[in-house]
Amino acid sequence: MHSAAPNFADSAGGDLSVNSIVEDQARGAKAAAPERVSGRIIFRYGLALGSVAAATALGFLADRCNLHESIFTIYLLAVALTSWYAGAWPAAIAFAVGELAFDYFFTPPLYSLRITREDVAYFPVFTLFSGLLIWFGVVRRRVEGALRQSRDLLEVEVEQRQALNVELEQRSDELQVTNKELEAFAYSVSHDLRAPVRHIAGFTELLQKHADSVLDDKARHHLSMILDSANRMGNLVDDLLAFSRIGRAETQKTTVRLKQLVKDVIGEISPDTQGRNIHWAIGTLPICYGDPSLLRLVFSNLVSNAVKFTQMRPQAEIEISSLNHAPDASVVFIKDNGVGFDMKYKDKLFGVFQRLHLQESFQGTGIGLATVQRIVHRHGGKVWAEASVDNGATFFVALPKPGRVKG
Repeated sequence: MHSAAPNFADSAGGDLSVNSIVEDQARGAKAAAPERVSGRIIFRYGLALGSVAAATALGFLADRCNLHESIFTIYLLAVALTSWYAGAWPAAIAFAVGELAFDYFFTPPLYSLRITREDVAYFPVFTLFSGLLIWFGVVRRRVEGALRQSRDLLEVEVEQRQALNVELEQRSDELQVTNKELEAFAYSVSHDLRAPVRHIAGFTELLQKHADSVLDDKARHHLSMILDSANRMGNLVDDLLAFSRIGRAETQKTTVRLKQLVKDVIGEISPDTQGRNIHWAIGTLPICYGDPSLLRLVFSNLVSNAVKFTQMRPQAEIEISSLNHAPDASVVFIKDNGVGFDMKYKDKLFGVFQRLHLQESFQGTGIGLATVQRIVHRHGGKVWAEASVDNGATFFVALPKPGRVKG
């Protein structure tokens, strides 16, 4: 307690000393402000009187050199100088004092303020030119003030934008780190889930084989449901792994002939189309720029979806062609006459695990279109869809043309 008391007193004394210093600085600033203002006033009006005095001295020199006509111009220059550097009121003082000095020293009768006919000739001209010079000085100072204010506002805005850019860069870096962590998490979880799911499916099949003779129909149905769910879970894990690999894999971009790629995709899914009446309409497809294996996955998903969602049609109509609307990109569309979807749910269309149709009606894991969007975005392109319920759907893919990709 005894040692704490002096420390407290010292800290209190320190605070008091700091406060006294701040108060002294504030008082000093308040005292200095009137001094600066008075100094500015003295400078402005001193410049007005000094410029007139200098003009008078130069006038005597010009008069001695027989340059009497130039004296008028010298006084106008004094007014102009005052208006330029001191402002309107000091310029008005310079005009009044200059008029009196010019009349007293250089217009007859000399050393007299009597108004003569010659004064009447000089006074309107001197007043007119002085007024123009003062007006010009006022306008200049206003413009300078507006420019100075605009410059200050611009500097503040630039500083704010620089700070915002720094913050955005930090947020972007944090987001990239978070995305990488999420991708690593999804990859590890999906990889670790594969073995247990396969064990469930494998042992369920073994149980069906060995215990089939002693099980009733209800037990067989339960085992069948377990096996189907395990297989669906296995497919979901495989798709999730493939989705996470897309963000981790490096792209090998080159020119890709989409027509040949689409024909290869149709050939690959031909086992799923056997026994179906499908009319394929393959139009003109362009050459684009991208990773061939990833683009094959894009069109494999889109064409497979078109085949899947037209399975209830007696004759499926699937058209694959291109548009020529974009100068920097190739726009390819896949159109079908399937079940379509409601456009009010279009924001969910490309989300992971988002499904717009029942699992019982159409099989799938809800990752295919998310994979499509991710691949297209990595290529600097865009994907979107248009549809209506029971009237088919059209998916559009915009990919960069060769030579249009920014390095």
